[in-house]
Amino acid sequence: MPFCSKCGFVVADGVAFCQKCGTPIGATAGGPIATPVAVAPAASGLSENVASLLCYVVGWITGIIFLIIDKRPTVRFHAAQSIVVFGVLHILRIIITFGFLGTWRYGYGAIGFWSLWGLVSLALTVVTLILWIVLMVTAFQGKRVEIPVAAGIAKSMAGSGQ
Repeated sequence: MPFCSKCGFVVADGVAFCQKCGTPIGATAGGPIATPVAVAPAASGLSENVASLLCYVVGWITGIIFLIIDKRPTVRFHAAQSIVVFGVLHILRIIITFGFLGTWRYGYGAIGFWSLWGLVSLALTVVTLILWIVLMVTAFQGKRVEIPVAAGIAKSMAGSGQ
């Protein structure tokens, strides 16, 4: 694969101009120079797999950011799925916490409360961690894991018929 003489970017065979800086590839002095084809860069400036991974890094927060700034369908799907999955898990954690605090407040036993709350909280944390790792790794690999209910909502949020 040839390299750009100006920026060092690896270019595909048969390409007349560097996709990164626009320098003619393999042009000789006095040789014909074709007009460069405009390549629209991504709004975020990141490759698709990196942007897809970053949709999941801080959960629903980065999902919202990438849903707003990136217009590529794959990235928008991952951003929307991040919002749905980690937003629901976040809300579920809040509900469980306040639910347990409410039962403890009415005197159902402090020891049982902390044990049950600890187990439920641990289970929710493990599920969140596993989903977080699996979704980030598969998004970076260019694969698409669709969480059953969340994927349908994410597709409608992303505005794509994928």
